[in-house]
Amino acid sequence: MIISTAPFRISFAGGGSDIPVYYRAKKGAVLSTSINKYMYISVHPYFHQGETLLKYSKNELVRNPKDIVHPIFREAINEICPQGGIELTSTADVPSGTGLGSSSSFTVALLNALYAYKGKFCSKDKLAAKACEIEIERLGEPIGKQDQYAAAHGGLNLIEFNPNETVLVTPVILPKHVVTALESNLLLFYTGDQRDTREILTDQCSEVSTNKDKEANLSEMVGLAYEMRDQLLGGDLEGFANSLHQGWVLKRTLSSRITNSRIEKFYERAREYGAIGGKLLGAGGGGFLLIYCNQQDQDSLRKALFDLFEMHFRFDWGGTRIIYVGDTWDQGGFITETGG
Repeated sequence: MIISTAPFRISFAGGGSDIPVYYRAKKGAVLSTSINKYMYISVHPYFHQGETLLKYSKNELVRNPKDIVHPIFREAINEICPQGGIELTSTADVPSGTGLGSSSSFTVALLNALYAYKGKFCSKDKLAAKACEIEIERLGEPIGKQDQYAAAHGGLNLIEFNPNETVLVTPVILPKHVVTALESNLLLFYTGDQRDTREILTDQCSEVSTNKDKEANLSEMVGLAYEMRDQLLGGDLEGFANSLHQGWVLKRTLSSRITNSRIEKFYERAREYGAIGGKLLGAGGGGFLLIYCNQQDQDSLRKALFDLFEMHFRFDWGGTRIIYVGDTWDQGGFITETGG
C-alpha cells in the first residue's frame, strides 16, 4: 500500500488572475499558503486481478479503467495505470466545495500516489502541471492554476502565471515570529454552505473578459498580491490585514455570484467585533470565511460569530508527499523500504 497526501490552501490575494482569460493577456499573481488540512489517497493492489475498485463518496468497481465514471480518477488511472488492478480510496479532512481547493488537492495527491505505485519519481512542478492538464485541458473545468501549485509545493508562496503558460512559485520566507503572529491572527469560520463553483467561475470569466472595469479590478487584486507579500516581508501585519479587506472589496465586484446578504452580514459583524480584514475563500457563494483579527479581540469576535463553526489550522510547509509505503509487491512497482 502507498498513501499520499496533499494540503488544502487559503488564498490571500490575486485569485481569479490564474485563469487563462486573464493571464494570457496580463501576468497573473496569487499570494497563498497551504494549511494543515489534507486530502489523502491510498493505492493498493486489488484482491481480484483485472478489476479496479474506487472508494470516494461512491464506490465503483470496473474491469476496464476506461469505464470509470469519476472523471479525475478515470483520466489519471488510464494514463499512469491503464492496466488497472488497483484499489484506490480518497479521504479528506474537509468536505469539497468549501473554498479550500480540495479538487486540485485530490488530483495532485492522486497523481503522486499513482506515480509512486509505479515506482516513478515526479517533481512537484510536474505534478502540478499534470494536474492542470487533467482538470483544465482534458476535463474543461473553468478553474485556474493556483490550487494545483499550492497543493504540490506547500508553504507560503507568491505564484505567478505567465502569458506563455509557465508558472513560477516563489516562497515567501519570513522570520519565525512573523509566521507565528500571522497564524495566530488568522481565523477560519465555516458559513455552512457547500457549492459547485463551476457556474460562479464561468460567470466570473465571462465578466472579466467583457467588462474592462472588472478586468481593471482584477489587475488591482494582482497588485495587492505583491503588496501583501512585501508587507509580510516587512513585518507589517496591520497593513497586510487592511489589504486583505481591500482585496475582498474588489473581489465582490467581479461577479454577483461571489457573495450574498448572509455572507455580508457575517463579515460586517466580524468587522464590528474586531476583524481588520477578511474574505470568502475560493470562488465564492459559500464555504469558509477567512478573518484577520488581533489576538486581544478574538474572544469578542468568536462570541459575535457564535453561529458559525470555527476550524483551527496552522500552515503546512511540505506540500504533497508520500506518507506511507507498505511492503514490497510484485505487480509492476518497486519498493525499497517499509514504513511511514
